[in-house]
Amino acid sequence: MNAIYLVIIAALVLTLAYRYYGAFMAAKVLTLDASRTTPAVRHNDGRDYVPTNKWVTFGHHFAAIAGAGPLVGPVLAAQFGYLPGTIWLLIGAVFAGAVHDMVILFASVRHDGLSVAEIAKKEIGKASGLATSVAVLFILVITMAGLAIAVVNALYDSPWGTFTVAVTIPIAIFVGLYLRYLRPGQIGEASFIGVSLVLIGVFVGPMVQNSWLAPYFTFSRGQLSILLAAYGFVAAALPVWLLLAPRDYLSTYMKIGTILALALGIVIVQPEIQMPALTPFINGGGPIIPGPVWPYMFITIACGAISGFHSLIATGTTPKMLTSEAEIRAVGFGGMLVESFVALMALIAATSLVPADYFAINTVPAVFAKLNMQIQDLPMLSQMVGENVAGRPGGAVSLAVGMAHIFSKIPGLESMLAFWYHFAIMFEALFILTTIDAGTRVGRYLLQELGGMVYKPLKNTHWIPGIVLTSGGMSFAWGYLVYGGSISTIWPLFGVANQLLASMALAIGTTVLFRMGKGRYTWTTITPMCFLAVTTVAAGYLNITTNYLPQKNYLLAGASAIMIVLVVFVIADSIRVWQQIRNEQNQKPQLQQKAI
Repeated sequence: MNAIYLVIIAALVLTLAYRYYGAFMAAKVLTLDASRTTPAVRHNDGRDYVPTNKWVTFGHHFAAIAGAGPLVGPVLAAQFGYLPGTIWLLIGAVFAGAVHDMVILFASVRHDGLSVAEIAKKEIGKASGLATSVAVLFILVITMAGLAIAVVNALYDSPWGTFTVAVTIPIAIFVGLYLRYLRPGQIGEASFIGVSLVLIGVFVGPMVQNSWLAPYFTFSRGQLSILLAAYGFVAAALPVWLLLAPRDYLSTYMKIGTILALALGIVIVQPEIQMPALTPFINGGGPIIPGPVWPYMFITIACGAISGFHSLIATGTTPKMLTSEAEIRAVGFGGMLVESFVALMALIAATSLVPADYFAINTVPAVFAKLNMQIQDLPMLSQMVGENVAGRPGGAVSLAVGMAHIFSKIPGLESMLAFWYHFAIMFEALFILTTIDAGTRVGRYLLQELGGMVYKPLKNTHWIPGIVLTSGGMSFAWGYLVYGGSISTIWPLFGVANQLLASMALAIGTTVLFRMGKGRYTWTTITPMCFLAVTTVAAGYLNITTNYLPQKNYLLAGASAIMIVLVVFVIADSIRVWQQIRNEQNQKPQLQQKAI
């Protein structure tokens, strides 16, 4: 099938969904009120609560939520064929992911920018609040590890890619200082300067790779794991305006621009989808994802359709930046739909490769040898990009190869395949690192909230020792998993953790709707919650019994079991509260009638 049909279908479905279902959620379900003062305005402190331009906020939010998930997940799920992933990306993003993001962002704005755990404590009860805090902490550490390992597999032994990604850090700091002190409010100028400098970094990459500087940007997997953890620590500890917001803002428009360019490239080149609609691996036994299409496809795609990690951003940094409730629809609902489009473009790029080449990239050589497949274009592609791309599992490299292959077929760009490959690697790493810095910062907030129960000064978000201690603790925890893990162990755990958190967040959001008297609209959150909870618990159980325990990986098996128990407890406690609220609401008319 020609890929252009998928691009057109995706664009139409997502545009109509934003226009009609997004408007329904904003007007009827949540009843957004632009006249209400937001937490960013009410508590403006210049550090964490900062009223921010709508498009900068959208840029930060999208960059933070759209990490490795929409790029890596769909690429790995292509093992099952292009059809299951396409269907779930469209249906899941509209009726589950966008609703999840919008409702939980709204809940945090109405609760003074509190975290999802604090909202659970207020809306459901102290026990659920504590269970949510512990579950989120587990999930956040695992999520950061799952995202970071994709960067490690893409950048090790690659000085061009590492230099290009590294140079974006000082560029972001410069843009932050530019907007803060040199030219406040000049978003257009800062964007032009920042994006231009990032593109220069990509063009300079080949010179660095062939110069005396190359050894200084050539790192092993272990070294990159440590460097990424160090970056997460610095980004979480610095003021939000200095590194996190400008980096995310620049990255977002780089990301959106690249995806639009990829969509245009697909329209021009009109590549054929090489992967079949369904592969024999839908019943299990695949070389990349070991289980069957249900439930494994859903936890593999994860962020591209719905992501619990988004609830941490939507109740972490983003509600502290919004200047009006009217922005919630564009930032929350719209941001998720854009991410879905990104995920579909990634799926197309990966499935445009010959299946044997796709599997050769995404499996280690010993596993690929057992598939009895004959590679076709891979040796030529490796030679043209200047690196051996075989045996680099994780999805990032196969996506970069697929993107570069499409771009290089555009008339006039045939000789630039190596540039496009490294540009795509930079593009993917930017996606992932912007999630890592925001996620580590959210983890810092959570650790400060939990630590404040034991030692009160920790709860003060301006106390420097507390900031340093909690930022370091979060970075060390996920860095440790990355250092000793692999994509086959970390990614399934990441998928289960991510989707369990989404189920929990939907339960909390449903409770908020009930308390608002919007019980008749709770089907919008309960339906995706039920499907997601059943699917993810099944996947978690299979992970434990068929993946972790047979390999004697008791740490990951125990972490999976703890998360499942905590999430089931929160959902069950939420259902108890829903019934209690409905009983109270049913009694009010009867009491009023008696009083009359």
